[in-house]
Amino acid sequence: MTSKNEYIEVTKIEEIGEGMRVCLDFIDVLDPDDGLYVGNTGHGYVKVLSENRESDGYPPRPFRINCGAFHQYLYQKEKTYYLHELNPGESLFLSGKEDRELPLGRVKVEKRPFVRIECQTEEGMISATLQKSSSVYVMEENEGELPLLSLEIGHRLLGIKDKPGRHLGAQVDEVIWEK
Repeated sequence: MTSKNEYIEVTKIEEIGEGMRVCLDFIDVLDPDDGLYVGNTGHGYVKVLSENRESDGYPPRPFRINCGAFHQYLYQKEKTYYLHELNPGESLFLSGKEDRELPLGRVKVEKRPFVRIECQTEEGMISATLQKSSSVYVMEENEGELPLLSLEIGHRLLGIKDKPGRHLGAQVDEVIWEK
């Protein structure tokens, strides 16, 4: 399966409790539509946008992307990384008006409440575990930049479908089941 950006329909949203979340702070200003693709499994990923906008109770943080739970995959072209294994100084590819590579200045991990989002596709389910916060935004097909707290079943989020089966982040051909 070729990975490409497309809109996927939200079929379930549930609060699942507290855990460790990862914010990635870059060394330069991010655009509001800059983001990264994260997901619970290798089936696919959801785009999370930069914090380059004011939100309820939070000033803009134009250098940050709140990527959600630290167990998740971060999609980077042909490879994935676990969020917990990223380090300052590493460069990541950002998806935006123009895709670009930018180094991390800091990786910030803190305990926060989470929401699990599930999206159904013809090939199966894509899910992400994101911080329940007014500062977390996703890209919705009709509404554009949408705060996570306004997300509803039936919304269509920008995501990437992928084929599961990875070893040390690289795609491998094997039988694998992930939920």
